[in-house]
Amino acid sequence: PAAPPLVEALLASSIVGRIACNAPGERPYLVPLAYAYDGDSVYAVSGPGRKIDLMRADGRVSFEVDRVDRSDTWQSVVTEGEFEEVSDPDEIQMAIGLLEGATGVPVIMGDHSIVFRLRLSAKSGRYETP
Repeated sequence: PAAPPLVEALLASSIVGRIACNAPGERPYLVPLAYAYDGDSVYAVSGPGRKIDLMRADGRVSFEVDRVDRSDTWQSVVTEGEFEEVSDPDEIQMAIGLLEGATGVPVIMGDHSIVFRLRLSAKSGRYETP
C-alpha cells in the first residue's frame, strides 16, 4: 500500500533524519544523517566509520524523521529499509545532485567517501495538532 501523503511530504521536505543500525550484542547505533529522498530511497554520503561498518555487516536499518513546532504540534515518520552502497558513477552523480538540491549545500567527496541508499520497505507516520 502507498504511504499516506503526510509521510511522503515529511520525508521529501526534511534534510536530516536519524538512522539506527544493528550492533550485534549491543544497543542499536543511532546517529543523525543529512539525506535526500527520491520517493523510494534515502540517499546519503558518509566517510568510513562505525555506521558504515555496521550497515555492511547487517543492512537492515530503521530511519526516522520528525518536525516539531510545539509540544502539541509535531509530525514523525519511521521507516524500515535496507542499506546499499552506490558504486555506479551515474547513480553517484544522481545521488549527489539530489543531496545538493535537498540541502542547498555542495557535496564534497573525499577519497574515502561512500555514497549509499536506504531502500525503504515500510513507512509509517504519526502527528499531533491542537
